[in-house]
Amino acid sequence: MVDDVRMTLAVAAVLRVFVDEPLEPRYGYDLMRVTGYPSGKLYPILARLEAAGWLAKTREDVDPVEAGRPARYHYRISERGLAAARRELAILHQQLTPAPKRRSTLRPEGGRA
Repeated sequence: MVDDVRMTLAVAAVLRVFVDEPLEPRYGYDLMRVTGYPSGKLYPILARLEAAGWLAKTREDVDPVEAGRPARYHYRISERGLAAARRELAILHQQLTPAPKRRSTLRPEGGRA
């Protein structure tokens, strides 16, 4: 089930927020602010990560009248999700890191260097 997450740059950006502070619960608007993603892009990512078991979602226990707002859903990364996210982000980092420059063996026209 953990391997069912297709790693895109958008998914990686959301996971990076959770990996940077794994004990910090996050809610949707907070994640939208940090990632810059609109709700229509963010919430499908959160749903996929939750379905894969990488995130756990809980509803805030707050009285909406007292708080002056609806209750929020908080997302936390699971231990399994944290391990998988770290692995996937490391792989993505390796794939995106430019290869070291090699000295060219090409010679100018005429074959002399």
